[in-house]
Amino acid sequence: MSHKHITRGFTLIELLVVIAIIGILSAVVLASLNTARSKGSDAAVQADVVGVRTQAAIYYNTNGNYGTNAAFEAGCVTADNLFSDPTVQKQMAAADTANGPTGTIVCNVAALGAAYAASAELVSTPGKYYCVDSLGTGTTTATALGTNTSC
Repeated sequence: MSHKHITRGFTLIELLVVIAIIGILSAVVLASLNTARSKGSDAAVQADVVGVRTQAAIYYNTNGNYGTNAAFEAGCVTADNLFSDPTVQKQMAAADTANGPTGTIVCNVAALGAAYAASAELVSTPGKYYCVDSLGTGTTTATALGTNTSC
């Protein structure tokens, strides 16, 4: 009587091929997740900056203007204008946090408080900014706001 010895299982080559396929798929998924994460941050930046427009309308209706003339980048904190409003400060601080440590935010009020503009740098495309202004504009721009009060 002879016994046949049957070995069941996978060869080393088959296991290595499966591991390689899993590694490739993981790399593709992780790359897609990073893109989605940065676009999510862009959406947060835009939502925060758009919120300024609503609060600006309330500020204007209450005060008859947007406050004293100011142009600044350092956190958009000032006194006696739209950007001193606590709600606006929270929105711009949230935009500043969402656009990361290297992103910039800019807030400007024209002379006599006649106009304003606010912008924040986007995460997925550094050097692009989302901007809102007193004309009702909400757009992505290729240049920083500078001292302008319109996008």
